[in-house]
Amino acid sequence: MVCKKCDKIRDYALKHAPVNDQMTSPIIQKDIVSACKIETVKAILEELNGDYYALLVDESFDVSRKEQMAIVFCYIDRMKFVMERLIGIVHVEDTSASSLKEPIFNLLAQHSLSPSSVRGQCYDGASNMQGEINGLKMLIRRESKSAHSIHYFAHQLQLTLVGVSKKCVEVEKLVVLISNIFNVLGSSFKRMDNLRDSQKSTIQVALDIGELTTGRGLNQQLGLSRACDTHWGYR
Repeated sequence: MVCKKCDKIRDYALKHAPVNDQMTSPIIQKDIVSACKIETVKAILEELNGDYYALLVDESFDVSRKEQMAIVFCYIDRMKFVMERLIGIVHVEDTSASSLKEPIFNLLAQHSLSPSSVRGQCYDGASNMQGEINGLKMLIRRESKSAHSIHYFAHQLQLTLVGVSKKCVEVEKLVVLISNIFNVLGSSFKRMDNLRDSQKSTIQVALDIGELTTGRGLNQQLGLSRACDTHWGYR
C-alpha cells in the first residue's frame, strides 16, 4: 500500500530542508519511519471501516535473534477485493499461546478493534498455534466463536519442498555453487563493484531491446544472501 501522506512528508522534507541536511541522523530516520507507519496503519483501518476481518499470524526471529510476530489483516474492501495488509510486527519474549495472544489483543485494542469481529485465523501447524486445548486458535475462539481456523497450506508445501530438495543431488550442487559465489564475491568490495557494473550493463541492454520495462519498484539492486533453510524449513 502506497501512503500518499508519507509521500507528502518526504516531499516536504526534501523541499524545505537545508542543503546540508540529508536526514542521515538515525533519530530523524526513525521519526520519519514512525510517522509513515502511523499514516499507513490509519489508511488500512479506514479501508477496513470497522468490518469483519481474519488474522494471519506467524512468528520468526530477526537478524538480532529476537523473536518477532507479524500480524496481518485479511478483509474485503469496499470494491469487494480480498486485501491482506501487514498491521504490525511486535516483539514477543516466548512463543507460548498465551504470550502470543496478549500482544495481538493489545494491538487490536490500540486501534479500537474488537476481537469479536475476527472471522478467521490462519496459522502454521505448530502446537502453540493449532493446539485443540490451549492453542492460540482456541484462545481466540473463546473471545470470538466465529473465528474459524485454517492451516497455512503454503506452509505444508514449503516443508515438502525443503525435504525433497535436501535429497536432490542437483539442488545440493546448486546450493554449494551459490555458497561459493557468495564467498568469492562477498569477500571483496572490488568484485562486488564489478558485479554491479556488469549487472547495470546487462539491464541497460535488456531495456534498450525491450526485454525489460521500467517502473517504480522494478529492476532494483538486491544484496547477496547466503543459502540456508527457510524459517519454516528448520522449525
